[in-house]
Amino acid sequence: MANGFLSQDLNGKVALVTGAASGLGKDIAQTYARAGAAVGIADINPAAAEAAAEEICAEGGRAMAVAMDVTDEAAVQAGTDRLAEAFGRLDILVSNAGIQIINPIDKLSLADWKKMLAIHLDGAFLTTQAALKHMYAQNSGTVIYMGSVHSHEASLYKAPYVTAKHGLLGLCRVLAKEGAAHQVRSHVICPGFVKTPLVEKQIPEQAKEKGITEEEVVKNIMLGQTVDGEFTTTQDIAQLALFLAAFPTNVFTGQSFLAGHGWHMK
Repeated sequence: MANGFLSQDLNGKVALVTGAASGLGKDIAQTYARAGAAVGIADINPAAAEAAAEEICAEGGRAMAVAMDVTDEAAVQAGTDRLAEAFGRLDILVSNAGIQIINPIDKLSLADWKKMLAIHLDGAFLTTQAALKHMYAQNSGTVIYMGSVHSHEASLYKAPYVTAKHGLLGLCRVLAKEGAAHQVRSHVICPGFVKTPLVEKQIPEQAKEKGITEEEVVKNIMLGQTVDGEFTTTQDIAQLALFLAAFPTNVFTGQSFLAGHGWHMK
């Protein structure tokens, strides 16, 4: 913090962002790169990860693609190690990879339940564990989990998603306590509805399940509890992720940050 102003400079830092080939993860990776960080674009789609990394490099940033299925322990460890070896360290993990499945509890298959929890919770655990190997060794690090307003709220037809997003709060809080001795901090960002491909996919699904129009899904379900009827943007969340990664102390460790135009004030 210089002259009373918070620096958002990530020069010399190395970040791993999962689910970073598109949508919110891609915006966070680009924002970090523009702030000076070297970024690992981790994604299950290697070609898309390569393309996203090339975009950053074309702008003069530093990035590398990391093929990663976050539910595969060996792939997570190998990809994380490769990034740390390429750039010499690992300072920031953004555990962002996720999917959505819309179904009421009585119709939800066990396979879909397990798939959701594996990607959101197992993925967060495995990437955290792989990152801590490097962060503990260097006695510093920031872990950011992409939660949701559904980390604090519930909605119809989203049992595994809501369960997983609540679980991230617990993982974050335990890491805050365990990581403190190693100067590693943890946070959960909890966006409202962000108009990413993941959310756009839900609109017709919810309209069909509820027997209403897509416009009603957006107005009454997705944005009905906001104060202004506005979607949260990927840039809103990317800027919050930058703020947390660049903050000079651990004062916010263990905390979740709601960003949803007033949906679920806490």
